[in-house]
Amino acid sequence: MSAAQFKSHFATANVFRLRRVALAVGGAGLLLLAGCATVDVNNAIARADQDTGGLTGGKLTLAQTEQARSELRNTATALLAKPLSADDAVHLALVNSPAMQALLAQSWAEAANAAQAGRLPNPVLVLERLRTPTETDIGRMLAFGLLDVLTLPQRYRVAQSRMEQVQVQLATDVVDMVTQVRQAWVMAVAAKQSLTYAQQVSDSAEASAEMARRMLAVGNFNKLQRARQQAFYADAAAQLASASHAATASREALARALGLTDAQAQLLQLPERLPDIPASPRTGEDVSSAASRGRLDIKMAQAAANATAVAQGLNAITSFTDIELSVIRNTAIDRADGQRTNARGFEVAVRLPLFDWGGLQRDAMSAQMLAATNRLEGTVRAAGSNLRESYSGYRTSYDIARHYRDEIVPLRKLIAEENVLRYNGMLIGVFELLADSRDQIASVIAAINAQQQFWLADAALQSSILGKPMMMSGAGAAPAKGGGGDAGH
Repeated sequence: MSAAQFKSHFATANVFRLRRVALAVGGAGLLLLAGCATVDVNNAIARADQDTGGLTGGKLTLAQTEQARSELRNTATALLAKPLSADDAVHLALVNSPAMQALLAQSWAEAANAAQAGRLPNPVLVLERLRTPTETDIGRMLAFGLLDVLTLPQRYRVAQSRMEQVQVQLATDVVDMVTQVRQAWVMAVAAKQSLTYAQQVSDSAEASAEMARRMLAVGNFNKLQRARQQAFYADAAAQLASASHAATASREALARALGLTDAQAQLLQLPERLPDIPASPRTGEDVSSAASRGRLDIKMAQAAANATAVAQGLNAITSFTDIELSVIRNTAIDRADGQRTNARGFEVAVRLPLFDWGGLQRDAMSAQMLAATNRLEGTVRAAGSNLRESYSGYRTSYDIARHYRDEIVPLRKLIAEENVLRYNGMLIGVFELLADSRDQIASVIAAINAQQQFWLADAALQSSILGKPMMMSGAGAAPAKGGGGDAGH
């Protein structure tokens, strides 16, 4: 062999070796890429904690073992050992509510299904054995989708986009559930507080009715005066019954939101009153700044648009054809002398686009992309409006609650004090004093309703800032005032 021939042969051998190395590296890369689409539920929960803007306090957790469930039960027992604050109620729901645990588990399942789309389908191994009078044929064939391998990077991006959708949806659902818990806590505490004052109104009305009955018996009251006092007592008794049921219903609604068992519900303790409203409300600039850090509704629409765009690119390829590659090795054994004959080869199966060129599939994907783009645009446009409406309800509720706190309740208190002085000076009678006391209590109940509306609007505003609009029906409306000023006259 000449030197030139040797160099040529050496170069050709190197080329083949490089090709084999490249194929091996490419195959390893594909296998590595196929294995990258995985789901770590703990990381997903940690990110949901972060995306909820501190609403969960970093306490979101999924109990996967009996030991973890036992630890969560112990935490729930410790929280139930004292009156439950709003933050404690959220913490209790996170560790105790089966609905919250089901939400996390379902999100895990959806993320795993989304990640599955980014993996290569398993190859198919076909084994066959055929006998004839003269020989035995053994066939072996390994088949896999060649187009699946070629489009693996696109499939991986589709999987990642869908996993991002699942992640944002998890954070959105957690915000929704936490907001519902906070609002249920507000309504339960407000109902309990209102029940206390409704009981005082009923007691006052009962005393007036009894006094009127006795005065009628001795001739100091006529039947009309007696009937007025009795009628007011009847109304107060009905309102007390309604307030009692409202307190029970709101407490049970909170128990359901917290996922309490019957035994845990018996341990539930609520504060005697709602917390005071803040000294000053949040400013519009502060709310806009907090919302600009990233709204979940816009992230969700953006993730959906991205997933549709990537899927459209993949569909543009797969809608035309499909290719399957099979590696074949057959062995024929002569039954007379036992001689083996081996045959090796491959088979390529291509779906021919004779009747369907995939045009309708591509049209459908284009329409879905157009719809996703417009949904994103609509979400962006509505985000500011939703936030402004929610802030208006928050600010109006704050102003009304502050008005009751600073104006109406102090005025009623001053009137009551002056009437006590007038009663002590015998300028008014006991019935006028009782009627004024009822008016004062009714004003306090109205103030509690205003305070409740504020804290409900505050929870709704926090949800809207994060991108989960939750409008309060009637937020900011003046609370109904129960009066009784004419009952004693």
